[in-house]
Amino acid sequence: MVHTPRPARRGALLVSTAAALGLLAGCGNGSGEDVHSGPPASSAGTAAPARETPSPSASAPAASSAPVSSAPARTASPAPPGTTAPSGGTTAAPATPAGGSRCHTSELRASVGRNDPGAGQENFPVVLTNTSGRTCTLRGYPGAAFVNASGGQLGADPRRTPGTPVTVTVRPGQSAWAGLTFSNPEVSGARSAAPAALLVTPPDERDPLRAAWPGGPVPVSGTASSVRLTVLSPGTGP
Repeated sequence: MVHTPRPARRGALLVSTAAALGLLAGCGNGSGEDVHSGPPASSAGTAAPARETPSPSASAPAASSAPVSSAPARTASPAPPGTTAPSGGTTAAPATPAGGSRCHTSELRASVGRNDPGAGQENFPVVLTNTSGRTCTLRGYPGAAFVNASGGQLGADPRRTPGTPVTVTVRPGQSAWAGLTFSNPEVSGARSAAPAALLVTPPDERDPLRAAWPGGPVPVSGTASSVRLTVLSPGTGP
């Protein structure tokens, strides 16, 4: 066996490397530019992966043709218990209470009941009777005034006796009454006059009713000439 010296082996390796480099230099494209068949190698010796371009259709959401409302959905308010909403959308009027509305002057008749005297006092019931075909109510004090034949008022308006008003329900034909009281002018010495009538105004009304006066002279001025009136109560008197 022939052993080649180590320097000779190194020279042969250098010659082979130079020949390989010359062969690579001769493999051009004729234009002086290098031809690359793939991406450059990374520092780790592996090819870098190709970077993908994202598709616009994949990253952007699809547009909607209908606008999206941000306002919350409205719900209908529930009807109050015991009521039914009409189909037309209007609210039905509440039912008239069993007692009815107040009595008007045109629905009443005024009269003066029998005198019930005592200890120098004259006590007359002033009666209001329902002459209408419906039930109505009276509450509080009526108005009253003595008048002469020509309609002029005699004396001052009656004073109200303290009392607790109550609502009096009067059906057709029923009545309510208030007490009219004054001192007998012959006993008190007050100046007196004989009225032709007593005008009675129902509570909360403006128009009075005319009632015949059967009681004779009444005090109109001077000492103890006051006339008093009580609140209305059910019935026609004591």
